[in-house]
Formats: sequence, C-alpha cells, structure tokens
Amino acid sequence: MVSRKDSNKARLKRHKRVRAHISGTAACPRLAVYRSNANISAQIIDDEAGRTLVSASTYGKGFEGNGGNKEAAREVGKAIAEKAVAMGITEVVFDRGGYLYHGRVSELADGAREGGLKF
Repeated sequence: MVSRKDSNKARLKRHKRVRAHISGTAACPRLAVYRSNANISAQIIDDEAGRTLVSASTYGKGFEGNGGNKEAAREVGKAIAEKAVAMGITEVVFDRGGYLYHGRVSELADGAREGGLKF
C-alpha cells in the first residue's frame, strides 16, 4: 500500500525553516499569511512585543463572495494594507507561512503592495 505524505506537516516544516530567518520588529513588523481551501487571512505581527497589530481575512460578515480564490486574496491584501497605513505601518517583512509564493499567496502580496505596503 502506498502512503501519502502529509502536506500540512511538510508546510509546517518549511514554515519553521523560514521563521528561523525572519522576525517582525516594531519598526518592521511581519506580514503573516494563512491559507485554507475556503479562506485566506493575513496578520501584521510585532514579534518583539508578541502582539498582532492588524489583521484581515475572508472570514466573517465583512467579506462578500468566495473566500478561496485569487480575487479574494487580492482584496484581503488591499484591506490589510489600508489598515496598516492608517496605523502608520508602511514597511513589513513578508512571511508566506511555508506556502509556495504562487497563486493566492502572491495575489495577497500584490494587493498589499497596491495598498501601500513595502516589502
């Protein structure tokens, strides 16, 4: 019998490897991405203080439409950038969360750049 590799376990391993090199500070916080089949979410995190500064996602009532496609990811990127710029955050470190920089993850990043974030 052929056994399949656990793809989420491999993603978490990649995520640990990435997180060993990047960290968010008060001057340059971390933009973390989480992607599921049906939704996508992003947070801007100050790792030194251990708190989330800004968040946006396709969960909840504020978002209309399908949360699991590229258009939704771009809108989440724009929304988080808008909230961050309002708080005075313009520069972040992008944390792709172990996902490939492709599809919805890259669309979220492009939306955040359109909204005014630099990374």
